[in-house]
Amino acid sequence: MKDIKRRSYSLHPHELVLMDASGNSLLTLRRHRKLGLIDNWCVFEGDLGNHGTRRTRTCRIRKSPVCSVTKSVNILNGNFNVQAYVYRVASGSDKRRAAFTVEGSYTQRTCKVLDECKKAVAEIKRKETNTKDVSFGVEIFQLVVNPGFDPSFAMALVLVLDQMFS
Repeated sequence: MKDIKRRSYSLHPHELVLMDASGNSLLTLRRHRKLGLIDNWCVFEGDLGNHGTRRTRTCRIRKSPVCSVTKSVNILNGNFNVQAYVYRVASGSDKRRAAFTVEGSYTQRTCKVLDECKKAVAEIKRKETNTKDVSFGVEIFQLVVNPGFDPSFAMALVLVLDQMFS
């Protein structure tokens, strides 16, 4: 069971915290807009608090994001199936490399998270029923996470996609 907390009191109103069932912060999602056009979210481990830094005895240390998620701007690239790109910060450098792509349609709840080898590591699917008289809306969906992929990270991607496409 995961819980989501939106910070309305912080300096960053576009921030979500993903928590476990005990209330411990797993990941913090913070929105950054580039040039007012490109939707970009940074994912941090744990709780950032109000400033995104943690104090030591002598100074403040700025926390680096685990990754960033950028909404695909289809005008610039030819792949209309890509919804978003997930970039990890390479260790020891400032260069980013695309680690995952989200392909399909999040608004229809039919999309996959693909790794660099185009292998599906997670999938968002509409909830299906065996009876034809019952229909679920797009709010009811399944998140299928393959073994070896972090379920908390998969849920964080769902939250970011929901913010980008809602």
